Amino acid sequence: MKPSFLDTSILLRHILGEPNAYQKLKQFDKIYASELTRVEALRTIDRLRIQNRWPQEEVALRIRLLTAFSASVEIIPLQPAILRRASDPFPTTVGTLDALHIATALLIQIQLNKSLLFLTHDTRQGLAAVASGMDAEGFN
Repeated sequence: MKPSFLDTSILLRHILGEPNAYQKLKQFDKIYASELTRVEALRTIDRLRIQNRWPQEEVALRIRLLTAFSASVEIIPLQPAILRRASDPFPTTVGTLDALHIATALLIQIQLNKSLLFLTHDTRQGLAAVASGMDAEGFN
């Protein structure tokens, strides 16, 4: 199966045990993600810790799940080429973080000289990835 790019929304549904998590991850030989994914996930865990008054054990569990999940993914560091592409226009409206994820996936495609499957639960981001020339799943 073609390599894939993982958006934070896919990761969070898994580590938070939310319903309707994307179920095909084990089918991919190679999964890429931006280093931004870990930052977004940790910010979400911390926000939930405060809002839901999670005990330390709950926070530790979610961070352990994040660490284990991250070990199976190739993390792509933010780099000048990604920041430049994220600053350029997109065919649809995207926010800053979505632009960084899509720009990272586009850069990987160029480096690999093959298409990636963009995985996201975010409809707007999925549509932006498709409009940028990628196949995408998880947002329908």
